[in-house]
Amino acid sequence: MAAPVMQTCHVACCANRTPNVLSWGRGGIIAFGTCNSVALYSPQVKRNVVAVLNGHRGRVNSVQWVYRDDSPENHLVSGGSDNRLIVWAATKDDNFSQCLECVGHTGPVSAVDAIYLEDPTQILVASAAADSTVRLWLSEGSQVECLHTLSFGSGFMMDVSLVLLPGSRVPILACGGNDSRVHIYVLFNGELNKVMSLQGHEDWVRGLEWASIDEELLLASCAQDCMIRMWRLREGAGSDARPEDNHSIIRMKEDVFEVKERVFAVSLETVLAGHENWVYGVHWQPPRYEGGRRLQPLSLLSASMDKTMILWAPEEASGVWVEQVRVGEVGGNTLGFYGCQMGPDGSMIVAHAFHGALHLWHKRQDREWSPGVVMSGHFNAVQDLSWDPEGEYLLSVGSDQTARLLTPWKQKDGTQTSWHEISRPQIHGYDMQCLATVGRFQFVSGADEKVLRVFRAPRNFVENFANISGASLDKLLASSDAADLPEGASTPALGLSNKAVFQGDLAPKIHEQQEQLSCVSDQYRETYFHPLNLTEPPPEDHLLQNTLWPEVQKLYGHGFEMYCLASDSANTVVASACKASKAEHAAVMLWSSASWRQLQSLPCHALTVTQMAFSPDAQLLLAVSRDRTWSLWRRDPPTPDSAEPNFSMYTHTDKDTAVHSRIIWSCDWSPDSRYFVTSSRDKKVVIYLMAVGLDSGKILLYKWSPPQEPTGGHDWTKCAETDLQGPGAPSRARGELASAGADHAVKIFNVNRHTLEAND
Repeated sequence: MAAPVMQTCHVACCANRTPNVLSWGRGGIIAFGTCNSVALYSPQVKRNVVAVLNGHRGRVNSVQWVYRDDSPENHLVSGGSDNRLIVWAATKDDNFSQCLECVGHTGPVSAVDAIYLEDPTQILVASAAADSTVRLWLSEGSQVECLHTLSFGSGFMMDVSLVLLPGSRVPILACGGNDSRVHIYVLFNGELNKVMSLQGHEDWVRGLEWASIDEELLLASCAQDCMIRMWRLREGAGSDARPEDNHSIIRMKEDVFEVKERVFAVSLETVLAGHENWVYGVHWQPPRYEGGRRLQPLSLLSASMDKTMILWAPEEASGVWVEQVRVGEVGGNTLGFYGCQMGPDGSMIVAHAFHGALHLWHKRQDREWSPGVVMSGHFNAVQDLSWDPEGEYLLSVGSDQTARLLTPWKQKDGTQTSWHEISRPQIHGYDMQCLATVGRFQFVSGADEKVLRVFRAPRNFVENFANISGASLDKLLASSDAADLPEGASTPALGLSNKAVFQGDLAPKIHEQQEQLSCVSDQYRETYFHPLNLTEPPPEDHLLQNTLWPEVQKLYGHGFEMYCLASDSANTVVASACKASKAEHAAVMLWSSASWRQLQSLPCHALTVTQMAFSPDAQLLLAVSRDRTWSLWRRDPPTPDSAEPNFSMYTHTDKDTAVHSRIIWSCDWSPDSRYFVTSSRDKKVVIYLMAVGLDSGKILLYKWSPPQEPTGGHDWTKCAETDLQGPGAPSRARGELASAGADHAVKIFNVNRHTLEAND
């Protein structure tokens, strides 16, 4: 069988900014919502996204595996802002496909949970939504039925958790919401009855989870009062006072209820205080199985907006629950954690933060916890990307106000190579819109501001890039003029410009530390850079603080927010364009990459120039616009009077000669610089190998053979297409194709050129 033309080798994405969006399966796969999709991520084996499940038409807010005893999961449930739940089932090729959907909620689904019933083909699903209801669904095969709907009036339930009562197959449901209570329901004989409400929290209940221990249940709840409360449910009658009781011992009050003529009692087990901000998530360590017996470790993980996760466990001697481990971030300008999960064997823990980043820790052999390598990605639409001229790394910018750099991590043992983010060169205060690389270690970026900013890689990045990618450090330093490189960069607390940090700036200034603050600005010190010696991709806190690139130049001249950028292959000229509603603002500006002086203003279009592209031989510049026309500019031969580049109009279309009838979105060149291609909203690609990104999220790979005469489109050959992945624009380098989309993801594909040639 011939090798496929295209294969996905990396997906860079992050979790949506909702509390219940991530679930870690017993099979070792982390499922999380990313934009309108569910990503399946292997944190240990492949260290990459292994599948992306598409089906929701709105943001995915909640994801939950349906756990099985001591075996990988066969089902996954997700809920989204499209008011739907989707049940995904495992396929024969170890993938997952949509098997059914639950429709009935009239508001975004915020929380889901699911368990198998006595019949393993039956799945009981609970969902909470913004329509102030909680619904119970019964899934069997390809059929689904809404069994019950609980209405909470003007209140909202923030989380739900399902479990089976000890010694029976009777489901019990816990709901926690904005009334600061935990409501308990029992499903028996087809009826869903409320048996009690647990009080104690003083603010919204944010998270719930059951754990089954022998013949008892433990329920952990967390809330915005910064507290975690643990409740014990056991079989047996409870009483406030009995004659045989020892009245010198303080006992917790028990609430009781009956099911099948059996009495169950619920009491408060303990209250855990250790977090300093809202607690958003609690998660029990998964059970292990020995000799067919199910053993539940007494270990609870919690995550909070105070940027920490705490691992709680009872002391062996006293049985009192205490803090065992605390991990998290220190400093920085980020918010805290939205949720947490523990790996199947309890040796790894993960949290997802307010900005979608995953934070992974693993237990070392000395039983200490240390940060681990984990995937990352943009948390909003990715607007533009650009390859390094050598194809060794990829830069992307997005509406999350960041620029991110991806490169393959070549591990020293040679076992595998995986793509990872190793630098965040720019963290801005405006949404990023465009970028262009200029040489090996320099790029220009544009955002929703009138200024272009030029960045250059510091020495610390070049050294770490060589360590991680396996490239020659001497060769890299030779290509980046190492004599003038600063060590790194830092950002003032109230500024937007990355300031260079040199070797001399790293020495401690003891006398300055001893001085008292002399003015108000001294209270807002810079987020200071600390040089790193990396042999593996850095964790999130290092990406935020220690991988910035210094800003070397600002370029002024545009009257409105930046929209697109391009640079030539000779690394001599950068072209820029801004948003425009009049011809006077729609001119393309050219900048010298040697002096960063404005060279020319090229007027032609009446509305925003949407994309530009220099020909591979750097002699022509193509621009396309919202005004449905394109323009072509030619580099003039150098003259004795001026060695700087100069471009003049070669040809263009107007209203009468325009081929496209709608806005032209993109353009590119053939490798020989003889042909160019434009694509438009009118669904036309007007005029080798070419990739077309559609608004449906697919990427189509076409080959074009220049005809002797016009053929009406029959000279195009479709070679391959990708699955749905969100709208995107492709960018090509060597045998790899990268795309950036409004689904917050950057995808990298391997293109097999040998297969393409064999198909000729």
